[in-house]
Amino acid sequence: MKVAVLGAAGGIGQALSLLLKTQLPAGSELSLYDVAPVVPGVAVDLSHIPTDVKVAGFGKDNLADALIGADIVLIPAGVPRKPGMDRSDLFNINAGIVRNLIDAIADNCPEACIGVITNPVNTTVAIAAEALKAKGVYNKNKLFGVTTLDVIRAETFVGNLKGLNPANVHVPVIGGHSGTTILPLLSQVEGVSFTAEEVANLTTRIQNAGTEVVEAKAGGGSATLSMGQAAARFCLSLVAAMHGDNVVEYTYVETNSDDAMFFAHPVRLGKNGVEEILSYGKLSEFEENAKNAMLDGLRADIDLGVKFVKGA
Repeated sequence: MKVAVLGAAGGIGQALSLLLKTQLPAGSELSLYDVAPVVPGVAVDLSHIPTDVKVAGFGKDNLADALIGADIVLIPAGVPRKPGMDRSDLFNINAGIVRNLIDAIADNCPEACIGVITNPVNTTVAIAAEALKAKGVYNKNKLFGVTTLDVIRAETFVGNLKGLNPANVHVPVIGGHSGTTILPLLSQVEGVSFTAEEVANLTTRIQNAGTEVVEAKAGGGSATLSMGQAAARFCLSLVAAMHGDNVVEYTYVETNSDDAMFFAHPVRLGKNGVEEILSYGKLSEFEENAKNAMLDGLRADIDLGVKFVKGA
């Protein structure tokens, strides 16, 4: 399996690359790209770790070389959130970065599965889809918004609240990847019950967990380590599925539902990316109201991405 990480020298990219170097199947290749001049050093640093995963670094003039032959491409490239910013503030910078990287993917590895991490994911995935359509290589089954961070946060917060090992907790999270578009389905957590107050407080915390990290780092960055772990978890699930395992993950994909063009759903992964989009099941009254309240905002985020590419 060849995995390319675009933006590998950043905070998310380095954490993600470290985890992939130590956890990808033996014989895999890890291709690291960044415009930052330190990326060859990151590659050399990782290459000293004794696993059977080959690592190569590529600078700003060698994007095509980084991508050729890739099975999976992960995109954490872009600027991070700073205090006082929400994900929409990142749009003008990160939209152009994602568009350029997607164009290069279309030209060099159009069959690859693509995991978009760059925020605002609600919008950047739509940008990626439209850019791939413009190149004539769009496959909705191979484009993902990586929303796994919302899932692992939900699992952690629920586990800590209820005195459980978070590694054994499963929390479905649907919708989008910012603010109120993030909807944890606490009513579906098995073996655990919540008061109405706990549901409201947990939901708000999960939705605002990114801000919690930004503020705690006091201007020094956003969620990099947890996002790196979340992206690695999603990538390794995709690798396992491409090798024939039965894998379900929650991820932001194009759906055929009435909710929105893109929506985080439970998805059965396979050799060709999305094998089946699964139902997210019955919602509680609280969850149904929360979903209905956020749909207009999510749809507007998606429209922003479509218009960016179409020049409207």
